Amino acid sequence: MSFPQAVQEAWHMVALSRDLRPGAVRKVTLCGTPIALFRSERGLGALVDRCPHRNYPLSEGRVHQGALECPYHGWRFAPDGTCTEVPGCPLSAAADPRLNAAALQVAERHGAIFVTLSGAAPAEPPLPPDFGNPDLDHFWWQQGTWEGRAFDAIENVMDPFHTNHLHHGFIRRRDRRLPVDLVVTSHGDGIDMAIEQTQPDLGLMSRFLERDRQRSVSRYYPPTTVQARWEGQTRLTLCVTAIFTPATEGTFTPFARFSTPKGIAPGWLKQAAIRLFLAPVVAQDRKALARQHAVMTRFGHPQFTSGPGDILGSRLHRLWRGETLEAGQDLPIQAML
Repeated sequence: MSFPQAVQEAWHMVALSRDLRPGAVRKVTLCGTPIALFRSERGLGALVDRCPHRNYPLSEGRVHQGALECPYHGWRFAPDGTCTEVPGCPLSAAADPRLNAAALQVAERHGAIFVTLSGAAPAEPPLPPDFGNPDLDHFWWQQGTWEGRAFDAIENVMDPFHTNHLHHGFIRRRDRRLPVDLVVTSHGDGIDMAIEQTQPDLGLMSRFLERDRQRSVSRYYPPTTVQARWEGQTRLTLCVTAIFTPATEGTFTPFARFSTPKGIAPGWLKQAAIRLFLAPVVAQDRKALARQHAVMTRFGHPQFTSGPGDILGSRLHRLWRGETLEAGQDLPIQAML
C-alpha cells in the first residue's frame, strides 16, 4: 500500500515536545522521508535529512548559533532552511538559494510536534475535541516505532471484536460476552462506532478504571487519528486520542494522549494506573500488528476476507484515501462482546 495523496498532504505528529530539548537534534521518518528535527533559539526546524552540499545526513549534526550545522563541512541552516554559514568562505546576503536545505512546515501544539511534507496542508494541524481541554488531566504515552502498517493499526483500534480474544481478561473476556448495541455514524469526513451496553466490560481495566461506563465511542479522524471516549451516566470517564504516524510502508510511530476528568485523584496517580493496566494490552497489539504484517509480506500482498463483524466495511479505507462518505447513521446492530 503506497501512501495516498491525502496522507502525504496531511499534518502528522512526529515527536513529543519533551523529547526535543533546546539544542537537540532528532531524526524522524515520515512517509518514507527522513527528517532532521531540531530546536534552537530561533525556534523549531524540520529539514529534509540531506545536506544539499554533499548529501550528508543533517540529523547527525549539532545546533550552533541558532542553526543546524552539518558535521561534514560545517554548513549551517536556519529553521527555514536558509544557509547561514559556509565556514572558510564569504557568504553574501543574497546567497544562492541552491545552498539552502529543504525545509518543511512544523508546528508545536499541546506537547506535540507536527510536520507536513506538503504545501497543500491546512494552515494548522487539525486536532480532535478535548485535545487541549484545561478541565482535563492529560498525559502522553509513546513507545517507539512499530512494525506494521499505519492503516492496519487504525483498523485495529476501530475493531471491537478482537478485544475478547487478543486482550482476553484485560478489556473483555472471550468466555463471558455481554450484549451490546453497535451504532455506526458516518460524518462525511469521518466515521464513528458507538458501543452501548447496560454494564461495563468484565476485563480488569474496565472493572478498576471505569466502573460506571455505559457507552463508548471511537471516531476516526482521517488520515491518522482515532479518538475513543468512554462515558458514564453523567460525564466522560476517559478519552484516548491515538495518532498513527506512517514512518515507512511497513512501520509506523504511534502516539497516545490520555485525558481524564480532574477530581480527587492526582494526575500522576491516574497516569500510573492507566499505564499499569494498558501495558500488556499495548504489547499484545504491537505483537499482533507485527505478525500480521509479516504474513502479508510473506504472501506478497494483503488478502482480507470480511465477515459479519466487519461492519465498517470499506469505509475506513475510503477515508484513508481521502474520499468522503455520505453522512448518516446505520441501523443498530446487536452483538455479543
